[in-house]
Amino acid sequence: MADFPKIDLILSPTPLHRLPRLSDQLGLDLWIKRDDLTGFAFGGNKGRKLEYLIGEAVAQRAEVVVTCGSAQSNFVRQLAAACSIAGIRFAAAVMPLPYEFEEASGGLAAEGGNLLLDQILGADIRLLPNDTWESLYDSAAKLADEYRKSGKNVYEIPIGGSTPQGAYAFYQAGKELQSQADPFNMIVVASSSGSTQTGLTAAYKGTATVVQGIACDPEPDMPDEFVALAAKLDELTDLNLNLKRDDFAFNLDYVGPGYGVPSEGGMAAIRTLAQTEGIFLDPIYSGKAFHGLLDLAANGKLPKRVCFWHTGGTPALFAMPN
Repeated sequence: MADFPKIDLILSPTPLHRLPRLSDQLGLDLWIKRDDLTGFAFGGNKGRKLEYLIGEAVAQRAEVVVTCGSAQSNFVRQLAAACSIAGIRFAAAVMPLPYEFEEASGGLAAEGGNLLLDQILGADIRLLPNDTWESLYDSAAKLADEYRKSGKNVYEIPIGGSTPQGAYAFYQAGKELQSQADPFNMIVVASSSGSTQTGLTAAYKGTATVVQGIACDPEPDMPDEFVALAAKLDELTDLNLNLKRDDFAFNLDYVGPGYGVPSEGGMAAIRTLAQTEGIFLDPIYSGKAFHGLLDLAANGKLPKRVCFWHTGGTPALFAMPN
């Protein structure tokens, strides 16, 4: 299958359980996969890919791991914790998000939430003024060079950790779900940088289960990125996926004002799940995905047996401007 280095970080399998009240209200057999309960740093699906990314960093005897992201990045928070577990220094270049909005427009506050947790974890966080994606990537590269010049062995991870190893982690996650329950007609999951939907789609290739990604980023060409990521995974494994764009179910209707900006529908969905089942979602990813699920259900566009994949991210609730 694959020979990627790996360390143990998460508690797996993560729980899978039915949502009885919402099932009754929506007329579905609705279940939830709890990757918000992966077991460290407030949980989240990023822990799955970090088992492989930090595994490779350890194998390469890295002394410092460097990445970049938003000030409220769930990936940065979990990566900071994973580095603490592995005994590796962690540094990240971050900017408030969204870039094209000011905080007053509804974006998350830079301070508190995930950024506070990064600081508690002892991470070297360089909080920069808002600028372009390219400037953020350049800042991360300069940060890595800074550590190299000091004599450190640096392992760089791209934003969001969307690598073939990350996609492979979610291929394995899909197999985990298959071992937990009878087949679902559909899995609904937040979709952004790509490794989660790519891996899950790979795991369910050739089955009757649809992996429905709900976009959190207003980029209609993201499925092309998923195809490219799957091709890289094919190069490194014997999975022979040969995934095409049409293999990816990708819905752009629930992004709201933009990436990194909470939406009215997403916030309503957060309240709905909290008030019916006592489970919290986040305002940037899982809340928007659950909004999509609720709206599709209300319009008769969901099959009978559905699993919602909770990707975590709840610390971002504590960075809401209001």
